[in-house]
Amino acid sequence: MAVSEGVVKKVLLSYTYVAIWIFLSFSVIVYNKYILDRKMYNWPYPISLTMIHMGFCSSLAYLLVRVFKVVEPVSMSRELYLKSVVPIGALYALSLWFSNSAYIFLSVSFIQMLKALMPVAVYSIGVLFKKDNFKSETMANMLSISLGVAIAAYGEAKFNSWGVMLQLLAVAFEATRLVLIQILLNSKGIILNPITSLYYIAPCCLVFLFVPWVIMEFPSLRDTSSFHLDFAIFGTNSICAFALNLAVFLLVGKTSALTMNVAGVVKDWLLIAFSWSVIKDTVTPINLIGYGLAFLGVAYYNHAKLQALKSAEAQKKAQQDDEEAGKLLEERQEDATVKKNETDD
Repeated sequence: MAVSEGVVKKVLLSYTYVAIWIFLSFSVIVYNKYILDRKMYNWPYPISLTMIHMGFCSSLAYLLVRVFKVVEPVSMSRELYLKSVVPIGALYALSLWFSNSAYIFLSVSFIQMLKALMPVAVYSIGVLFKKDNFKSETMANMLSISLGVAIAAYGEAKFNSWGVMLQLLAVAFEATRLVLIQILLNSKGIILNPITSLYYIAPCCLVFLFVPWVIMEFPSLRDTSSFHLDFAIFGTNSICAFALNLAVFLLVGKTSALTMNVAGVVKDWLLIAFSWSVIKDTVTPINLIGYGLAFLGVAYYNHAKLQALKSAEAQKKAQQDDEEAGKLLEERQEDATVKKNETDD
């Protein structure tokens, strides 16, 4: 009975973490759309919004790491920071800038459909950097996802080529960032959780975004007096953005990264439904058919990843069992040799 209660409690906690992450991720996306869209709050300054998020998140991350010591900092030299963290920070800044910019031109539903290309981008860039091996079966899966997204794009009622280009660039930069994290950090034994990631990377984002902000948005903000921010709107928006990173920390730490991928698919369908029913964005049958095909491709990709992880774990366990059996055999042989020597004496 005690075991079953423990299992039930663990399952309920996992579902709670998933629900919190879906709610916060959903909220941040809809909130950003509300702020940036010209037909809603009408504050079309994506670089400024990203800088507000990064400034707020880096400040709170500093407090959690250095003041309250909730999370331990990672041991990192200046050279490693410059060679590894700075390039990742630059890619993160570009990814956030372009993805937030896309909300000005595209519907929430269509953006979620385009984001289905993320596994395609990650795998392709992984192969390019020789981090992943090329497999024809995996590439066929990637092509099916791409075909689904292409069909969804063909059926988009309010297609905007500039918005699509911005979102595709955001996906490409984010995928490159994820691959470089494996190459530049994880391969060197440095693992960053969402809090330490913000602590090290968010200040880099601020620095990299400052130059385009001065050139592209500062003159307009100065001339239109848009510097007078609504602290209720931008404060709660920033809190949601930081809370989302905490939720990622909890979800991945208590479950797995694969669970987050599966939860992400559920979130995407919820956002598409919300975009159609509440925001009144047009979602066509061709949109749904295309995204449905992409969804099946992503689901199969996640399934294949899970099977590969299980296979790797099974091989590791078998290797450990063989090593333990070998050690036990050696100990028995040594005991037998000692007993034989005592008998001979």
